Amino acid sequence: MESIGTVDAILKAKGHQVWSVAADTMVFDAIKLMAEKNVGALLVTDGGQPVGILSERDYTRKIALLGKNSKQTQVRDIITEKLITIPLHGTIKECMQLMTDYRIRHLPVLQEGQVAGIVSIGDLVNWIIKAQSATINQLQSYITGQYPS
Repeated sequence: MESIGTVDAILKAKGHQVWSVAADTMVFDAIKLMAEKNVGALLVTDGGQPVGILSERDYTRKIALLGKNSKQTQVRDIITEKLITIPLHGTIKECMQLMTDYRIRHLPVLQEGQVAGIVSIGDLVNWIIKAQSATINQLQSYITGQYPS
């Protein structure tokens, strides 16, 4: 099935809010912010420029499993530095392909070189479910003769 839509449409529906922390923030404080904002990743900046992303997966693998202290470790020490991004007018299909290829769950969205938002795998799944539901409703209306002419 071909997924219809662009990243721009998702961000218009969910909002462009991007939660971020500075690279010298303690991991504990970053994880606390993730919990408060109910997000699974934060953009990490240094001097206002994006330098990576911190995900729950980074915390689990690089702090919890290694027995490190999150109150004594800076975010810069555990972030994923290679930032995989998608342009604002990228497609849902392109997002899914990037997430699959790089085994990631969050994609920063760029517009003219600036971060315009972040989409998660959950955002994509919700979008696809809504699109499929709308298609089913349209087909049912068409089949029953209720589809507008």
